[in-house]
Amino acid sequence: MAHRTRLVWDDGFTAYDFGPTHPMGPVRLALTTRLADALGVLEGVEVVSPGIASDALLETVHDAGYVAAVRAASADPDSADARRGLGTEDDPAFVGMHEASARIVQGTVDVCGAVWRGEVDHGVNYCGGLHHAMATHASGFCIYNDIAVGIQHLLDQGAERVAYVDIDVHHGDGVERIFWNDPRVLTVSVHESGRALFPGTGWPGDIGGPDARGTAVNVALPPGTGDSEWLRAIESVVPQVVAAFDPDVLVSQHGCDSHRQDPLAHLSVSIDAQRRAHECLHRLAHDHADGKWVALGGGGYELVDVVPRSWTHLTAIAAHAPVPVATIVPQSWRDHVLEVTGREGPATMGDLDPADLPIWVQPWEMGHNPDRPGDAAILATRQAIFPLHGLDPWFD
Repeated sequence: MAHRTRLVWDDGFTAYDFGPTHPMGPVRLALTTRLADALGVLEGVEVVSPGIASDALLETVHDAGYVAAVRAASADPDSADARRGLGTEDDPAFVGMHEASARIVQGTVDVCGAVWRGEVDHGVNYCGGLHHAMATHASGFCIYNDIAVGIQHLLDQGAERVAYVDIDVHHGDGVERIFWNDPRVLTVSVHESGRALFPGTGWPGDIGGPDARGTAVNVALPPGTGDSEWLRAIESVVPQVVAAFDPDVLVSQHGCDSHRQDPLAHLSVSIDAQRRAHECLHRLAHDHADGKWVALGGGGYELVDVVPRSWTHLTAIAAHAPVPVATIVPQSWRDHVLEVTGREGPATMGDLDPADLPIWVQPWEMGHNPDRPGDAAILATRQAIFPLHGLDPWFD
């Protein structure tokens, strides 16, 4: 039987490498693929290796001058233009940067196209999800915005409405900004408040441009938000606005830096909650986008304990073969982790004691407490957005 899920991968994706001291170590991608393989997840997907995106494709979103600046810095890192965000602490220039970044873009575009044409139901590129890159400059570890190029490709191929949902701990500012005034694209970001975290944007009152009011949706959660509150934020906003928007395709970004062990952020989310969020978005694609789903990676800086497990769960869910959280992590993978990182890998595919599952999430319909910071954040978003979609912020 033909595979209905396509995964973008080959070892060349580890060339997106900002150096040994940068938080975004490419080993996280190699360990994810190895774990998925060890658990048999790759048997249920078609694995493809993309080429390098052309300048013409990149320039459907990015300024031509910026693409030229990336090419120049890629050939000579010492020439990097800091005004373009290149050669900075967040985005240091490296030889081959253009090619490595453009391959990620091509991978996302390839799975977007395959899903749109009906060749597969779902596409996964956990090497992608680089949501901070702007049209004119690099930002936040992101050189090219593969998500935005993929969404633009869907629009150019005939999609009339594309919903984008971002559950990375950081606000999905680049994608939102690029489609700020485009009513064909709904951008939804559930993130830690910009008062505490880069990029300092993504407020409930940021609702889209004059021609696209209500198509930018932001839930800004307080530091320390845990599993129940984080899932409540997702489940009390995302399904409602996506259903009202009625997209042709769902594109989602699954940065796993919301995890309690992530060194760059301040939420307190478990692998088990992230897996539930992946399942929620998968279900949403089937309920409201005819099953057309493109799932991407993103942030995640606990490179051993978190990223490989979270994105293996994502890939398995996309393959319609979810891995239970109680599953024992294969010893062969743990031995490899110890060999390459000097660390012990996690023992199981979840964090929580089975006695604590399932995670209980209070439905919004049961009521809310505006004195609770998490509820206040959710309510602020619902009040700003729901009426623009014909929804009642108090009940829907």
